[in-house]
Amino acid sequence: MTLQYALELIGTFVFAISGALAVREREHDLFGAGFTGFITAIGGGTLRDILLDAYPLVWIADINVLYAILVGILAAFIFPNFLSKLRKTLFLFDTLGIAFFTVLGVEKALSLGVRPEIAAIMGMFSAVMGGVIRDTLTNEIPILFRKEIYASACLAGAILYLILNYFGLERDWNLLISVAAIIAIRLVAMKYKLSLPRLD
Repeated sequence: MTLQYALELIGTFVFAISGALAVREREHDLFGAGFTGFITAIGGGTLRDILLDAYPLVWIADINVLYAILVGILAAFIFPNFLSKLRKTLFLFDTLGIAFFTVLGVEKALSLGVRPEIAAIMGMFSAVMGGVIRDTLTNEIPILFRKEIYASACLAGAILYLILNYFGLERDWNLLISVAAIIAIRLVAMKYKLSLPRLD
């Protein structure tokens, strides 16, 4: 198992937890929490692959993705209070997840021959659309419409990856730098409560 693959599964696991915990206060049963966790974990990648006409979908082709989702859902159901106390830790894992999925989404789009501009959008979709679907299902304001810097951090990281790729930077270094940039933007924005200008 490569580090990249392990991080993909960890990100999927964390997204499944975040989706399952999102319905905790709404008296949903295990199935309701599980469905929300599943959609959160696979939503972005599925939408990306459908738009790119890339089949089979990742979670259909790799059973380990489903296992990671199942373990995340069960963890949220069995240890909800413990996990709720780890919100800062989960935030860090979530940030790592969106950063890594952004870069992977860009790489997959490029491998299918799309233009770099489209690849950047696909990278962002991979990272954030699962959370948007989760918020919609739980009747929350989708994260894209909040003050929090989220999708814009992913888009910035995707563009950085494309620029470094254009100049021929070695792939592993490019991945590391682009992922680190997304994480840094997200952490700094949260620490100092930064947000993009509002449209008044």
